[in-house]
Amino acid sequence: MDTQVSTPGGLLLQDAALPIGPDRRVAAIDVLRGVALFGVLSVNLITEFRVSLFQQFLPPTMEGSRLDHIVDAVVSIGMESKAFALFSLLFGIGLAIQFERLAANARRLSLLLRRLLALLGFGVLHLCFIWNGDILTEYALIGLLALPFLYASNRVLIAACAVAMLAYAVMPWWLPDSFLGPDEASLRQYIRVATMMYSSGTWSEIVRFNLAEIPRIVPLHVLAAPRTFALFLLGVLAWRSGVFRNPERHRRLVIGAAMLGLVLGLGMNLVELPDAGSSWRVLAPVVSALITLDPVVLAIGYGATCIALYTFAGADRLLSVLGPLGRMAFSNYLAQSLIYGWIFFGYGLGLFGRVSSSQAMWLGVAVYLGQVLVSHWWLKRYRFGPMEWLWRTLMYGVRQPWRIGTP
Repeated sequence: MDTQVSTPGGLLLQDAALPIGPDRRVAAIDVLRGVALFGVLSVNLITEFRVSLFQQFLPPTMEGSRLDHIVDAVVSIGMESKAFALFSLLFGIGLAIQFERLAANARRLSLLLRRLLALLGFGVLHLCFIWNGDILTEYALIGLLALPFLYASNRVLIAACAVAMLAYAVMPWWLPDSFLGPDEASLRQYIRVATMMYSSGTWSEIVRFNLAEIPRIVPLHVLAAPRTFALFLLGVLAWRSGVFRNPERHRRLVIGAAMLGLVLGLGMNLVELPDAGSSWRVLAPVVSALITLDPVVLAIGYGATCIALYTFAGADRLLSVLGPLGRMAFSNYLAQSLIYGWIFFGYGLGLFGRVSSSQAMWLGVAVYLGQVLVSHWWLKRYRFGPMEWLWRTLMYGVRQPWRIGTP
């Protein structure tokens, strides 16, 4: 039977749903996804899978070895929030690429809606039944809000991005102290209960506790939502600029952005709020807003640095090792949740609360390198990662060719 179906715009649906060949992909973006995935892995592992997410809201302790403190500092200063900001930027770039490639398709809007709704479905399942540190649900919901802006001019995008980023920077000043949860004593008690449950509970017990914990996590997503929205729009602007289509042509611009982002981002980490009694206390809101924006600035610096390195022969070959990992970022992200859930939760090895930061980081590096190898092996045989294939099939409503060589 002939499976070709014409769309209202006259484009064959089979043609519209054909996968993009490796030669047509933007390799630098795949590499950047692979780099960002390591940051996301590290932060999730050190601050959420290993111990309770709410542990980070307690004052730091002197427990642990010197290496543990170094790992904590590197993750906190160099990766926390920054990796997720870079991932958000890349998600916006991905939206812009899909929007552009579907330009000739009369069903462009409905296809993009289906893509985001499918992601929302995956996110809700991941959030409820695997791990409540999920970011897919937030990305899908904010992606739906950002979708109309794909039709907007660059001027509108810049204005909306600036307003959202400003809202993110000043939001902590609007919210009451109790917004993020209870007092320290209550928080410590809650963490003890969470540690006992996650380390020794059965799968069904952990799922119930996981669901009950979601209302405590929602405020964190509310705080991050304006930043995520702004970075989606910034990603659209970055794609429209042409930098990612031909980074070699924009090498000076990319190197300048890398230097500026790294210097400003790392410098903002050193800024301290003025003392309450200081004559400079009037500047405290401004300084606080700058500190809040630090992850965004540093994430742009990281991304620009990777793209700048990719424009040089030798460095591009080294970085391209991460390309397959980035092409399968969705599958690898979910695989990490399954792997770490089994390692740390009670239905597996039950190591929750029993592993130091440095031990967890060694584990994370091993899993990451394993995913690099598996991604290379997989993409020599298949066109997509398994979750990418399912996501694309649900988006188009047409079963996608999976094996390489399949007509």
